[in-house]
Amino acid sequence: MNQTEPQPPADPSTEPVGRVVLLTTSHRVAPGLLSWPAWQALHAADEVLCADAEHPQLPYLREAGVRVEQAAPAAQELVEACAGGRTVLVVATAEGDRALTDGLARLAGTGRVAMPDLELLPASYDLPGARLLDLVQVMDRIREECPWSSQQTHKGLAKYVIEEAYELVEAIEEGDREELREELGDVLLQVVFHARIAEEATGGDSDDDADDDEEAPFSIDDVAAGIVEKLIHRHPHVFGDDSAQTPEDVRAHWLRTKAEEKRRTSLTEGIPLGQPALALAAKLASRARTASLDVPLPPGEGIGYDLLTLALRAESEGVDPEAALRAAARAYRAAILTAEAR
Repeated sequence: MNQTEPQPPADPSTEPVGRVVLLTTSHRVAPGLLSWPAWQALHAADEVLCADAEHPQLPYLREAGVRVEQAAPAAQELVEACAGGRTVLVVATAEGDRALTDGLARLAGTGRVAMPDLELLPASYDLPGARLLDLVQVMDRIREECPWSSQQTHKGLAKYVIEEAYELVEAIEEGDREELREELGDVLLQVVFHARIAEEATGGDSDDDADDDEEAPFSIDDVAAGIVEKLIHRHPHVFGDDSAQTPEDVRAHWLRTKAEEKRRTSLTEGIPLGQPALALAAKLASRARTASLDVPLPPGEGIGYDLLTLALRAESEGVDPEAALRAAARAYRAAILTAEAR
């Protein structure tokens, strides 16, 4: 009779160590929209864990037949759960489960624990512009909960738009990229703030006249949709069948499509008269020159007419008179500082 020979104990170093998959998702992407590798990993895992019982992905995972257990295992517990070659997938919380990942790193650093294979699997990715969604959400909350922000109006905020625009111009002219990034954010904030206020406007008394009412509400999405439509229409050489080989060709396309959209009776329409005087004069001169309109200088004497002559001369030479005067004013400021230091 054959007897079974005793087997030596299993060598722990040869046992399969299993795998830990940390699945991350973006809250800026609609729940349930996961990558195909993510769905494959979810269905193939021996165990799926999530510490957050309110995680927005859970209803969609369960609807897809994935069994998810609410659990927040420590690093050692997770390693032990992978024993025998098992795969444990952890759906990361919005905070990222830092304690778990740090614990796994410490265990691996000891060199005394047979660690499972570790994989970070992004299940959804932020698209370019995704952080703008965060800005909209933050603005919503501030508008609802901040005593100051909740009371602001378009007119009350108008001065800040001008201030932030000038600060942006200063950052551009000084060449400070860190300041440029910050000031662009401040200008963007003004756009989002005004759009948020506009959502609260009340329309007309009936649906028929609401679209024509000056107080008809609109949102940041309406603002973005409008500029997208405008850009596409004014770039037929990019989005259509027209062609443009030079910047001059592009400008011609822009002016032609803009004229078709606005149907203005005068080339001066659309020029804000409240802008700085030198910029206003240069803009009027640019419109006249583009239209090949020969306009004599108006008769008059004094500093105003002298400045007008200089502004028209600057525009004809391709110089921004506002920028030129600001540069000269900065030089004058430096001279004042030098004189004060004597």
